[in-house]
Amino acid sequence: MTQTRNSAAILTIILVSYFMILLDNSVIFTALPALAADLGLGQGELAWVQDTYTLVFGGLLLLGARAGDILGRRRVFVFGLVVFSVASLLIALAPAAWWLISARALQGVGAAIVAPSALSLLTASFDGPERDRAVAWYAATAGIGASLGMLVGGAAATLLSWRAGFWINVPIGTAMIALAPRFLPETDAAPGRFDVIGAITSTLGIGSLVFGLLHGSEAGWGDPVTIGSFAASLVLLVAFVIAESRAAQPIMPLRLFRSRIRTGAYLVRLTYLGAMIGFFYFTTQFLQGVLGLTALQAGLAFLPMTLVNFAVALCIPRLVARLGGRAPLVVGILFTAGGMLWLSRLGIDSSYLTGVALPMLLIGAGQGLAFAPMTSFGIADTSPHDAGAASGIVNTFHQVGMSLGLGVLVAIAAASDTSGATARAALAGEVSAALTAATGFLIAALVLALALILPSARASRTDAAEGGSTRHSLTTSPTRTLEA
Repeated sequence: MTQTRNSAAILTIILVSYFMILLDNSVIFTALPALAADLGLGQGELAWVQDTYTLVFGGLLLLGARAGDILGRRRVFVFGLVVFSVASLLIALAPAAWWLISARALQGVGAAIVAPSALSLLTASFDGPERDRAVAWYAATAGIGASLGMLVGGAAATLLSWRAGFWINVPIGTAMIALAPRFLPETDAAPGRFDVIGAITSTLGIGSLVFGLLHGSEAGWGDPVTIGSFAASLVLLVAFVIAESRAAQPIMPLRLFRSRIRTGAYLVRLTYLGAMIGFFYFTTQFLQGVLGLTALQAGLAFLPMTLVNFAVALCIPRLVARLGGRAPLVVGILFTAGGMLWLSRLGIDSSYLTGVALPMLLIGAGQGLAFAPMTSFGIADTSPHDAGAASGIVNTFHQVGMSLGLGVLVAIAAASDTSGATARAALAGEVSAALTAATGFLIAALVLALALILPSARASRTDAAEGGSTRHSLTTSPTRTLEA
């Protein structure tokens, strides 16, 4: 088998496996009404179908990344696929709420193992321009995964059953489990032990933060359990930082935050994903609750965004080679913010074409431009030894950003003044309020990119011009290639 075919197989396995995770993170949205009717779920149980997955996924990401470093990334990757696929099977067979919610938690465990391992395997498997292209495909998968999940979930719920959206992962996961040992390279297991204190404090700290956000959006931010969760999270995360500063082999090396570019990329990802989860969550509700679309029609309604996103993402390697990563990132955030602001003007009289489809084109183009540089900057200039940890941090900020964003936006929507309005008008008002706040998240992402990534990119060019050794690229190519 030629090296080209090996490279194609490696990239395909990584992207398909990552897509499985993205699919199940969004497939549930358009399927929720059918799922609730089938199992007789109340609003609280329905919320935890998604929230349990988010809670476990976000809490275990750093531990999953470190496991790959110590035990070998391919071995851990395959184990995560097994867990995720078995959990998908259990969800598809769920006879009751407790079974479904428990299986979603198990699925979160698998996702927390697969996600960082996928990105670190990609980083370890490709070099130079080949890595630039691989990262672009990875970012394109991240960008279109959520919108395609909406389509798959809606089609499954309308034409077959909500369970079909989870059955899909069983044959796909089985195929990836069979192919991964054949094609994926195994990384050397790092000598040493697990950072037990770091693993416990990070998992419980992030888990408490996510739980507080989810619980607060339901029970209120002044609820004792919400306050207690945030307090526990603060204590645990402070303890985690202290532990990492002293650990010989930390689960999250603090040296990764010495780079302004990487730190900026993490914070931009946090705020950007906080906006995007609100976009999917509230736009889906508007399409079904205000425009009266079916689950399948709501899924199809996201196609304009998906197609534009994919087309733009394919052009990213050439754009980055010519312009660097900074310009596509900034323009991408601007496009996304413009589309979100347009979408936030939704009302009860809005039409799909002008109120939803056209702003989706801007959002899709923005995602296609922003995701690859955002990912590249997050793992820029990391050694093979730190690749797993950097990948874990990227995914942690991704997941916590979604949890934080959803919790805040749900609270803002609930607090919007819709008294005396009809049900449809009240929902439209809540969606508008939430998407307006999501626009604010994107403005914050833009400010962070300009404040942290732009100056660092300029400094990199200055260092290169003066013959310095500073390099902020994923690859061995010149600094200009990625400006990362």
